[in-house]
Amino acid sequence: MSQSSSVHRKAHFLGTKIKHLRKRNNLTLEDLSVRCVQVDAEAAPSVSYLSMIENGKRVPSERLIRVIAEIFQKDVGWFFDESLEDEVIDPAPDAAITGMPLEPGFLFSESLLQRAIPELLAQSGITGRQFAHLLIRAHQESNRNRFPDLERAAESVGRKQFPLRVDDVFAIAKRLGLTIRWFDRETFKDSGDTNRPLNTLVRSFFDAPNRVYLNRSLEKNPARLKYDLANHIAHKVLHDGDGARAPQVSGGRVSGRRHDTESPNVDSKDILYAWRDFECSYFAAALLAPKTPFRQFLARHAYAIDCGNQLDLTTTLVMRRMPSVSPYPHWHYFDAYPPGNLRAVYRGNGIPLPWGNMTMVSDPCRHWAVFRMLQSRSQKPSAQISVLRSGDDKRLYCCQSIRSKDAADNTHVLCVGIDLSPAVKAQGFDVRDTIDMIEASCNRGGGSAPIPVEARRRLDSVGKILNIGWVAEGSARDATIICPRSSGCPRDHHCLGKVKPRLQPQIDDIRESLLARQG
Repeated sequence: MSQSSSVHRKAHFLGTKIKHLRKRNNLTLEDLSVRCVQVDAEAAPSVSYLSMIENGKRVPSERLIRVIAEIFQKDVGWFFDESLEDEVIDPAPDAAITGMPLEPGFLFSESLLQRAIPELLAQSGITGRQFAHLLIRAHQESNRNRFPDLERAAESVGRKQFPLRVDDVFAIAKRLGLTIRWFDRETFKDSGDTNRPLNTLVRSFFDAPNRVYLNRSLEKNPARLKYDLANHIAHKVLHDGDGARAPQVSGGRVSGRRHDTESPNVDSKDILYAWRDFECSYFAAALLAPKTPFRQFLARHAYAIDCGNQLDLTTTLVMRRMPSVSPYPHWHYFDAYPPGNLRAVYRGNGIPLPWGNMTMVSDPCRHWAVFRMLQSRSQKPSAQISVLRSGDDKRLYCCQSIRSKDAADNTHVLCVGIDLSPAVKAQGFDVRDTIDMIEASCNRGGGSAPIPVEARRRLDSVGKILNIGWVAEGSARDATIICPRSSGCPRDHHCLGKVKPRLQPQIDDIRESLLARQG
């Protein structure tokens, strides 16, 4: 029987398999249609036609099957095999963030927590507003950085227009009754939340009920101008422009934080300001980069961290928006300032923090991409494959980092990455075997080394399916072993040139020896 006739005979199986592949990789019908256009525009089906194929109402051409096979890295013959796969992506992989058990329950009652938290903050040196931001980050990560209500609010204002020019954003502000005023202020030095003075710039602020003040310096940077104005539009839409929010600041003081919140007590205003900062930031990103068109834009550019430069979108916005729009849920990102401060953190894939975002970490592992990029003079993005070891736990990550300047001219590094393990597993590859191959090569090379051919083949296949270009870029370079703390280096040859310390649980040893004698 010819392959052509086989296509018609097995149309139902074909549709089921295509639908299974699409859902397993968290793609919508529209996403798959866009991916098909990228591979072969002439053979690419419409969304409605794809739907009919999946439901067995239409038969795909052999050419289209080849296109779909390339997207999902399958042999064409697999589509003519009448067997069906049952496995799907684990919605809650081992890498997902887990909480601590709150037992015994009576110790975690609301009344006791209200009494204990101020003492905890006072002794740890964490301020009330830092604690507020920590709570919001936990909420953000538990929701995979996806907030449909804020998306809808932004879409109702921007009408899903993409891209938005500066004039378009000003037109939206005018339609909402906002009045724009300009001011001139230079940068100044302020230590703020860091251990050393940073250049600090007051970019903009909101004056209730409808007046927005913009620093004249923003005129030279359309991307930042659009973001700041969109942020204040968010305050008008979400909070009716009541003015209860802090100025937008770059440098020493972090945007959205009050100046009188160094108290260890959690003031209600700390929570309010922190939450509004998050809401407005998310709304602004959704307004400037609406989910569906921006998702397609990222797909066309293989999720390059600097692709927003073409449309006057800040790299920070692009980085923060990726986890919200990508069909793949296992993301993280960092916004890192030297000597050791994380300004923005998202860990939807459970990756440990290489630095503290509240206090300095004395012994961070220096092999993280974010540290390497801080020492680089390059302004181009760089990709890295990393085996992260934490005790017996092994994870496989890929990230893309870029060295940048904020509005106050401070150097910082933006880093966005994914946990590769769920994607490797989804394609039927052995995750543990893949990680072990890469780790063994790295140990033979002293901690960093080229990725073995078979492991690289697997990663390249995964990268093509996810349509994330920097996975292949990272696999073509040396992989490296990283860990949370350099003092606990898991490499065969300790990165600090020391023998790994062996902790002796003397108390347990005494107990066990005494019990053994009694026995």
